[in-house]
Amino acid sequence: MAAAAFFDLDKTIIAKSSTLAFTKPLFKAGFLSRTTLAKAAIAQAYYQAFGADHEQLERIKEELAGLTKGWDRNEIIRLVEETVGEVVAPLVYSEALAIIDDHRRSGRRVVVVSTSPDEIVRPLCRYLGIEDVIATRSEIDEDGRYTGTIELYAYGPAKAQAMVEMAANQDIDLSASYAYSDSITDIPMLEAVGHPVAVNPDSDLLEAATERNWEIRWFESAVTIRDKVVSKAVPGVAVASGLAAAVAYVTIKQKKKG
Repeated sequence: MAAAAFFDLDKTIIAKSSTLAFTKPLFKAGFLSRTTLAKAAIAQAYYQAFGADHEQLERIKEELAGLTKGWDRNEIIRLVEETVGEVVAPLVYSEALAIIDDHRRSGRRVVVVSTSPDEIVRPLCRYLGIEDVIATRSEIDEDGRYTGTIELYAYGPAKAQAMVEMAANQDIDLSASYAYSDSITDIPMLEAVGHPVAVNPDSDLLEAATERNWEIRWFESAVTIRDKVVSKAVPGVAVASGLAAAVAYVTIKQKKKG
């Protein structure tokens, strides 16, 4: 059996919320109001500093489902693919990229497991050369529009269940596999593998990881994907347009100093 390395996305590989980062292009394209844009900006700033807990993520789920009802999925996919470089891709952790490369060289599959929508996660992962993705999926009607119902909410235990199903279907040995995350809400994901790793853990995950003697890593070196990944980009993705710089990450250590 093969082994795999499962990575959370937000604040584990990239230093921001991939979902909230897309509010500005959605506003420009006419999908969001100014009020929603302002609320998203506040939410992004809060997330940068403190992350998101269970209650906040559940609220995001409900708001996302209601907000997107009636949107054309193909239009959203096109928008994300056109703007992913300028709004999401700019800052990734060099430590994460190095670990991903190590796993690949060791013959392990790399899988991103994210609560963010599939339509956002997949284009971003293409910049990293990652094709295996588990992400939140919304229900689509016969006209290709969102119904307002979440089909798979890849959060908490659902992440772990999706990993177990993938392992069963694709002959992956979870006991020999690795998982990386920053959040206490991903305890089930970390418990599903033989080698759990807490990355820039929030206070609750830090405590849990310490008690369980799990590996703890601190990622601090943010680099642009253009610097590291452009040569690996999947054909068809418009990397030539360039990747802009974005908001720097507020590390756990900085918060402790505050």
